[in-house]
Amino acid sequence: MRTDPRRFWQLSFWVIGFISVVAHGQALPKRPAHNQAECWLTDPGRNILFVKQPSLVFAKATQNGPTIHVDPGKTYQTIDGFGYTLTGGSAMLINRMGAAARTALLNELFAISGKGIGVSYLRISLGASDLDDRVFSYDDLPAGETDPKLTKFSLAPDKTHLIPVIKQILAINPKIKILGSPWSPPTWMKTNGNSKGGSLKMEFYGAYAAYFVKYIRGMQREGIAIDAITIQNEPLHPGNNPSLLMLPAEQALFIRKSLGPAFKMAGIKTKIILYDHNADHPDYPITVLNDADARQYVDGSAFHLYAGPISALSEVHNAYPDKNLYFTEQWIGAPGNLKGDLVWHVRELIIGATRNWSRTVLQWNLAADPKQEPHTPGGCDKCLGALTIDGNTVTRNPAYYNVAVASKFVRPGSVRIESDLPKTLPNVAFKTPDGHTVLIVLNDSPSAQTFAIDSQGKQLSTTLSAGAVGTYVW
Repeated sequence: MRTDPRRFWQLSFWVIGFISVVAHGQALPKRPAHNQAECWLTDPGRNILFVKQPSLVFAKATQNGPTIHVDPGKTYQTIDGFGYTLTGGSAMLINRMGAAARTALLNELFAISGKGIGVSYLRISLGASDLDDRVFSYDDLPAGETDPKLTKFSLAPDKTHLIPVIKQILAINPKIKILGSPWSPPTWMKTNGNSKGGSLKMEFYGAYAAYFVKYIRGMQREGIAIDAITIQNEPLHPGNNPSLLMLPAEQALFIRKSLGPAFKMAGIKTKIILYDHNADHPDYPITVLNDADARQYVDGSAFHLYAGPISALSEVHNAYPDKNLYFTEQWIGAPGNLKGDLVWHVRELIIGATRNWSRTVLQWNLAADPKQEPHTPGGCDKCLGALTIDGNTVTRNPAYYNVAVASKFVRPGSVRIESDLPKTLPNVAFKTPDGHTVLIVLNDSPSAQTFAIDSQGKQLSTTLSAGAVGTYVW
C-alpha cells in the first residue's frame, strides 16, 4: 500500500503520499485531532454497521471501572492484511456485473477512502476450488495420458473471469498481497486418477513442483505477483471436490525433494506456507518443520478453525518462533446471523488469530449468488459469501463486516502491540505504519459495558452494547 501522508511535518513523505493518492483516485484520509480518537461502531442489535461515531476525547486518567491499557512499547508480529478468498465463482459473479456496478463494488472493497473497507489480502485457488462452476486444473488430459514435462500447461481457465477481476483490483490497490492455494493437482498426477481424494504420486513430485513454478511465472506475465502459496488446501480432508490427501511426511518430502529446490533453481521468491488446515492438528506443521531439509524452504504455516482452538497457533509459534503464521479460511453457513457471526468471528479470528501470532485473517468466499452458487459437484452448497451478488444487486453479509472492522485501519505493515484483556472485553491493538494506534474491542457479554481505554497515561471512556464491536483509532 502507498505511504500514508498523515505526518504533515514530514513534508517529503507527504508529497510522496499525495502523488500516490492522486494517481489512484483516493481522497486523503484525515488524522484524528490531537487527544481525540475516532470510533467506528458495528452494533447489529441497533443496526449500526461499521459507522463512524462522534469523536472521543482523551483526558487525565480517572476511570475506576474496566480499563484496557494499550502499551505501544511492547510489540509482536507484523500484519500482512485482512481479506477473503476470491474464488473462481466470486470472480465470475463480479465479472458479469455491469461495468459501473463492478467498479463501484471493487472500489468499496479495496479502496480505503470514502466507503472503502480497504481489503488488503486475497487468497485464490491454484486450479479450481470447490466454489468454481466446474472442476479443472491447468493441465487436464484424457484418461490414461500423462504430461510430465507440462507441455499442455495453460492458465486459460483463469483468463475468463479471475485474472480480469484481479487486474481491476490491482488498479485500485497495486500492492495487495495474493496467496495461491491448490485444491488438487491434475488428476493424472494422483493415485486414484480422480479430482476427489487420492494422493500425489511420488513419480510426479518433480512435475508438480514445476507446475507451481509455471503457475507463478504465468501469473507474473499477466502482471499478477503471487506473494505466497500453500502446498495443499486442507490436506487432511480428501472428501471435497476437488481435494487431495497429503500427510505431513509426504508434505515434508515434497518440499525438500522437489518444491524447495525447484523454487531455488528458478529464482522464485514466492513464500512456501505449510498445512492450510484446522487448528486441531498443530502437530502437522511442527512435524514438517522438524525436518531441517524441508524447513529451510518454508516461510510458515496456515490455519483454518473448523476444529481445534485458536491458541494452537501459538503452539506452533513457540516451537518455531522464526516461522510465520497465517489464518487463511473460515466459512459462514447460509443464511448467516450477523449478531452471532460477528461475535464469534471477531473474538476467535480478528482478535484471537492475531493475538496468537497470525499475520493475516482471511474469511472464506468473497461472493456467491442467492442460491450459494456456483460450486462444483459435491462442493459446498451452503457457503454464504461475504457478498450475495444477484446481477448488479449486492447484499453485504456477516463476513463483510467481520473483515471491515479491521481491514480499513489496520493496514499492511501494522504491528500488533500489547493490550490487556479485561473480562468480557476481548481486544487487540496495533500500531500502523503512519503512527496511528488502532484498538478493536468486542463486548462479549449479555449487557452493555462502559469501559476506559488507557494510552500512555491518558484515558477515554466509551460504551459498547452487548455483542457490539468498536474500532478505535488515534
